Amino acid sequence: MPTYTPEKVEFGTQIPEFSLPATDGKTYSKKDFINGQPVVFMFICNHCPYVKAIEERLITLGNDLKIKNINVVAICSNDEISYPEDSFENIKKRAEEKNYSFTYLYDKSQDVAKSFGAVCTPDYFVYNNEAKLAYRGRLDDSWKEPEYVKNRELYNAVIELSENKKISHPQTPSMGCSIKWVK
Repeated sequence: MPTYTPEKVEFGTQIPEFSLPATDGKTYSKKDFINGQPVVFMFICNHCPYVKAIEERLITLGNDLKIKNINVVAICSNDEISYPEDSFENIKKRAEEKNYSFTYLYDKSQDVAKSFGAVCTPDYFVYNNEAKLAYRGRLDDSWKEPEYVKNRELYNAVIELSENKKISHPQTPSMGCSIKWVK
């Protein structure tokens, strides 16, 4: 299974504009998530083994940050024809089954993934309290085995940003399956 990591990071760029349907039946845009706190965007899907391995940790992340009034937003941009498990109906089912603690958006056109520069699942984009890209790294230091996590890298970065501090540790790119682009 090939793995991909993000290539180009342009820190300081603004959150791209978007309007996407969510698994909760609403439609959201960028302004719905900006509240003077950092915001986390993560590109995920149902079928990816990398995402499956960290799914419970993503739910924990959403719960831990919700307490601090920090928004976590997931986006699925995979081709639903080639990967039916990632269809809008199936991500709705998964979000309900697992009681996702974050808003889950569906990017059928894949335009939003392209505007963010997302390349893999999972792929994370953390924007600071001014809605500027400040973190593009991995979730933690053990993608597969949760019992080996020593550093919740993304969570720690978000907390530092929420306290108007600089991120104190290096950003290691996320790795995962490539986004499944429409052919």
